[in-house]
Amino acid sequence: MIASDGSSINHKDKVAILPLIDTHTHFDAPIFDDDRVRQANLAYDKGVCHLLLVGYLHRHFSRLYDTQQQYHTSIQMDRVIASNQKDSSPNMHIALGLHPFYIEQHTDAHLADMAQMLTRNRPLAIGEIGLDAFTNAMKQPEMVAKQQRFFIAQLDMAVEHQLPVMLHIRKAHAEALALLKAHDYDAHKLGGIAHSFSGGVQEAKAFVKLGFKLGVTGQITNPNAKKLRFAIQAAVNKYGIECLVIETDCPDMTPIMCQEVGNSHSALGRNSDNGSSDKEWSNRPSYNRNVPANLPYVLYSLSELLDVPATILAEQLWHNSCNALQTNWCYSL
Repeated sequence: MIASDGSSINHKDKVAILPLIDTHTHFDAPIFDDDRVRQANLAYDKGVCHLLLVGYLHRHFSRLYDTQQQYHTSIQMDRVIASNQKDSSPNMHIALGLHPFYIEQHTDAHLADMAQMLTRNRPLAIGEIGLDAFTNAMKQPEMVAKQQRFFIAQLDMAVEHQLPVMLHIRKAHAEALALLKAHDYDAHKLGGIAHSFSGGVQEAKAFVKLGFKLGVTGQITNPNAKKLRFAIQAAVNKYGIECLVIETDCPDMTPIMCQEVGNSHSALGRNSDNGSSDKEWSNRPSYNRNVPANLPYVLYSLSELLDVPATILAEQLWHNSCNALQTNWCYSL
């Protein structure tokens, strides 16, 4: 198969539709409002059976549930019209969390309301939460302290409600690992994912040792992402393919063979304001938007990198995802 970037992905089982779980999306973002159901159907046709809508700002928590409800209502109506009760779209699930990049916008009231929501409308997971030192502003002592306090508070909620967490760790792996080791949260029992893993070999092994799965995005499709690819290989060499899950992180992290403009960096946090409107991804060209249907590109690139047949890898990734999210979804070809 020749991808749009001219590279080839050669797999005998490339034509197979393999069941997949997209463990991290922002599919509730307004950039999907015009074609969300269509994109969901396309994803299902590519094998995506479950996907997670992941929270990052308190003011968008209700949007997660509204999107899920509107989507399920639309799907049910389509089934009635078509007189067909078979699944034709992925199941949507929700994770609630206060993202560290937005730490200036988070308040203690947001934490208190999130705690109530966990009881009132239990999500599948807590996330995305963690530490982010990507900008100089995020490295200031008061911002670091607030990030750590909110991270600990959300880990406390995860322990109280026995929910897995989805970690966002950027340029702060050592600090996050130290905090996790000191906390009562036990990923070996509760599950958890180091979302969009971006660390090196030692960090990869350390997160897996703590019980977390490493979330692999479309970045793995880029042959120039040598640090990431080497870290994933090293983790698998030590712990096996049992340590991985895959995700699109859509509309970000577009696989390289799906890009029409040369920028796959995260738009999360750009152009955001403190008002009611959501401008995240507002200036991202729709033709370079990542979508859940691109998840197989992550699977096949990972299969090629690890030299593991896609059929074997897909089934193990499914079970890994269920373990990380504490579910028992049935794998069925």
